[in-house]
Amino acid sequence: MRAIWTGAIGFGLVNIPIKLYSATESSNLDLDMLDRKDQANIKFKRVNEKTGKEVVWENIVKGYFLKDHYVILEDADFEEASPEKTKIIGLHAFVQLNEVDSIYFDTPYYLEPQKGGEKAYQLLTKALEKSKTAGLGSFVMRNVEHLAIVRPYKGTLLLNKIRYEQEIRAISDLKLPTTIKIQKNEMDMALQLIKQHSKPFDISKYKNEYTEDLLKIIKQKDKGKRATIRKISIDNTKASDLLAKLKASLA
Repeated sequence: MRAIWTGAIGFGLVNIPIKLYSATESSNLDLDMLDRKDQANIKFKRVNEKTGKEVVWENIVKGYFLKDHYVILEDADFEEASPEKTKIIGLHAFVQLNEVDSIYFDTPYYLEPQKGGEKAYQLLTKALEKSKTAGLGSFVMRNVEHLAIVRPYKGTLLLNKIRYEQEIRAISDLKLPTTIKIQKNEMDMALQLIKQHSKPFDISKYKNEYTEDLLKIIKQKDKGKRATIRKISIDNTKASDLLAKLKASLA
């Protein structure tokens, strides 16, 4: 794995040097975009809007439109904005993990101690395990400030970027049912159905089946076989059929 950020975790007055690695990878197939005529790869180019000519990376800068003109920003400007946050994941508070709603969770990353930081890293990991808490902090990566939760995970420290409150859309925008009455026997059967199918969480039992099926089709097409399209129609349950469907599900 290749580290995508290096710095330190600020734990009180203790700074633990760490490297940050992506904890996930896509299970989807890597599909290329091609021209149907000759199967040539489609390339994306960075083009000057005025001249129509391609611009090389070293000549591309970032700018902010202020009133009637652009202010160009250099790398030094981003670091100057909050230099400590570009180098330190500052843990501001320690919270109970179950108090953080799952809607806030974003990308996960592994944290690895750098040379000389092993003991402090181990201390923080064990202390979080023993206190059953997680560190809440912030840091800057790729010129963007992120909130983060740092927690123990299988003997390591795992960092989850978390969303800001203002990034969560309001539920009031949804059209939700409020006046529908649920019958007692309907609720009893729903709870019975849930109990009947309740089991311990085991993520290893679940695979990306769509990707596997798509790969089978690719291999069949490579052999000259045409895929059969299975037509699926969803039988949406009406309110009048709810009780009968629950009974059938339990049977």
